[in-house]
Amino acid sequence: MMKKVILLMCVLIASIGSNAQSKSTAFNAQNLQVKWDVLQNNYNGKPQFKSVLSFTNTDKQAMPANGWKVYFNFARQIVPESVEGPVKIEHLNGDFFCMSPNPNFHGLSTNATMRVAFVAGAWVVNFTDAPEGFYYVADNAPDVTVSIKNISQVPSTKPEQLQRTPADKVDVVTPQYVYKQNDQIQNIPESELSGIFPTPVNYKKGGQPFVLTAHTQVIADAAFTNESAYLKQQMANLFIGAAVHSKLTARQNISLQKKVGLGQEEYELQVNANHITIAASTGAGIFYGIQSLKSLLPAKAWQGKMQSIPIRAVIVKDKPRFGYRGLMLDVARNFQPKSQILKVIDLMSMYKLNTLHMHLNDDEGWRLEIPSLPELTSVGSKRGHTLTNTDHLQPSYGSGPDVNNNYGSGNYSKADFVEILRYANIRHITIIPEIESPGHARAAIKSMDARYKRLMKAGQQAEAERYLLHDLQDQSVYSSVQHWSDNVMDVAIPSTYNFLETLVDEIVNMYREAGAPLKTIHFGGDEVPAGVWAKSPSVQKLLAGSSDVKTTDDLWYYYFKKINQLLKSRNLYVSGWEEAGLRKVMVNGVKKQVPNTDFAQANFHLYVWNNVLGWGAEDLAYQLANAGYPVILSCVSNLYFDLSYQKNFYEPGQYWGGYVDVDKPFKFIPYNYLKNITENSMGVPVPASAWAKKEKLTETGKAHIVGIQGQLWSEEAKGVDRMEYLLLPKMLGLAERAWAKDPDWATELDSAKANTLYNTAWSTFCNTLGKKELVKLSYMHQGFQYRIPTAGVVIENGTVKANVQFPGMTIRYTTNQAEPIISSTMYTGPLTQKGTYKFRVFDDAGRGGRVVTVTN
Repeated sequence: MMKKVILLMCVLIASIGSNAQSKSTAFNAQNLQVKWDVLQNNYNGKPQFKSVLSFTNTDKQAMPANGWKVYFNFARQIVPESVEGPVKIEHLNGDFFCMSPNPNFHGLSTNATMRVAFVAGAWVVNFTDAPEGFYYVADNAPDVTVSIKNISQVPSTKPEQLQRTPADKVDVVTPQYVYKQNDQIQNIPESELSGIFPTPVNYKKGGQPFVLTAHTQVIADAAFTNESAYLKQQMANLFIGAAVHSKLTARQNISLQKKVGLGQEEYELQVNANHITIAASTGAGIFYGIQSLKSLLPAKAWQGKMQSIPIRAVIVKDKPRFGYRGLMLDVARNFQPKSQILKVIDLMSMYKLNTLHMHLNDDEGWRLEIPSLPELTSVGSKRGHTLTNTDHLQPSYGSGPDVNNNYGSGNYSKADFVEILRYANIRHITIIPEIESPGHARAAIKSMDARYKRLMKAGQQAEAERYLLHDLQDQSVYSSVQHWSDNVMDVAIPSTYNFLETLVDEIVNMYREAGAPLKTIHFGGDEVPAGVWAKSPSVQKLLAGSSDVKTTDDLWYYYFKKINQLLKSRNLYVSGWEEAGLRKVMVNGVKKQVPNTDFAQANFHLYVWNNVLGWGAEDLAYQLANAGYPVILSCVSNLYFDLSYQKNFYEPGQYWGGYVDVDKPFKFIPYNYLKNITENSMGVPVPASAWAKKEKLTETGKAHIVGIQGQLWSEEAKGVDRMEYLLLPKMLGLAERAWAKDPDWATELDSAKANTLYNTAWSTFCNTLGKKELVKLSYMHQGFQYRIPTAGVVIENGTVKANVQFPGMTIRYTTNQAEPIISSTMYTGPLTQKGTYKFRVFDDAGRGGRVVTVTN
């Protein structure tokens, strides 16, 4: 018996030793290196490209010949049969792909490299186009993921890599190109710039300045208690550690006075040596007067180190051009924390934007807690490795396998959202919540599927089906613009409206608790793909029993009619993207979308983004406004802040709608935006005659332009720094166009005169940003990570010249191959030394932009 025990122990010990050795010698996928290289756009003369992924094994053990998968995200659709290499690549859903070995793969030994080439649709230009979020999963351990961190991109430099198609005329932005752009910008002394931004209606300089100190008192009319408290807090921030006295006095004070007869957001501001007066009829007017007072402060006052601050004497009468001045922030694709939302609200308030449109859900995430529907956040707000999407959603945009990632997962609790609403309300910013529907709704659909399964398991069928968002028997086949096959709510089933009604009521209650105004809820309404609902039994039943709904196209109007009834019964109106106000009709045998007169008088507010040149809807905003719809101009050509600043491999952002640099929002002409669309998204010049047959904005239509809004979609806004980089300084151009009156250059009919006027205004704007506004933003809220421009550099006759987009910023350079730092030599004039120069622009706080290199 003892011998058997000893023998058994020996076998067990040997087994343990064998397993330990196996574990210690197992392949570690963390030691894979992945490199992406673009080979050619317009591959085989088609709108597609070829690229290659190289996998190098730096681990001590060979990568197994089989039994593994590598998952990743990629925004382009890979052609499966084009894959070259011993693997197959399968599209799962959205931007999610799976790579696995085929029988020709025999493992990857140490230091060996496997090349996987493939063809995919469309084109690629910059580094943010690259596949991302790679992670490894062994078949025998499907719940164990290994993130692959060593991922790089080979910079594209050749025309065939950077030119999308032969029609692509957009220049790659070089130092020489930037120099030419900057050459028209004049250096204007700060003393000659307006003290207030955005530009006020009437501005007159006075005499001696007012000296602000920590002891300056604020006297306020009883109606402006909130604004008085806000101003005192702002002053306290300027004088760290010094209390603001509340004792009243007749001199050396700031007075907030009520004055009847001024408009809703109108104000008057007077500053002299002894007194500052802000007058308005409303709290909003007083608040904007306070923002103008803050604008008058020297930029470096925001460092909080000054004991006294001189404020120039002025007389100002001011009011906004548009009542709606908005920013749309997408927190669904990639999440932004509450602290960042509060920071953005402060930024908006400083530049007199008054509406934050929060895109709270999409296919990739649901971000607002709804207590009665907990799965929306317990499932829909999290992304991580999954093939079932039952506990959380799949990775998107490189968010990776871990549900605790920084930007793929996250949500606002009810308490968070109420706090955000209160914070915005104090700053006279209205928050419009968006429930994206019926498309772009995958996060909601999967969350309600999880709820259904939970309750069915508990035997509660009726309750389980109460909020389902799709017909379980639906066999419809479709693919959305972002390649989702299951992201559209079924608008024929009652449970969809149960869901939406519950959402609306809970959101209304949050606003009521916060004491914040709610007049509308944005219901999305864009990009529902063809094929949706075609094989839904619920839809077929509805079609068979309705005289109004005859085709699946009619479901669009059926849906928004019910949404209108839902909101109207709660004293709210409908907001949506432009498609909510369009109807599909046959024109000469071709299906087209035209304004739907059914909703034109129903107070549907439409946010019109589509003016992409060549798509045929360039004048759509004006068509809808002329038809009677209240329109918020949200045009992709000038107001999509997620679009890349310029064409360069190292410049992040998308570019499907063109490139949007700082000048695009600034030059936007709301009532005639076709005038400044001079080229299409491929950079092909467009003559003014191209707009001859497009619909012009009528005087009646002009009255229906409610305002303008910038959009920051978040596919590339991964983290707060990238978000701020994409947002700023573009947002400042939006602020100017939304608040200030139409500039002279926008209405001048003589093109030569208009161009001269524009160049003068552009120089003023660039100087204002470089010497005032961006300096402030370097210090406020611990600094905003705005984009610092690259230096413009040319070599002429052996002389190196450099310039910068924003006068006031500093250019520094090196000649020893090292990257310039804040202590490097400052550029002050032309250079003649031979060799290689590296130039870099620095802001007032010492933060540097991207380095450019030239050789003399």
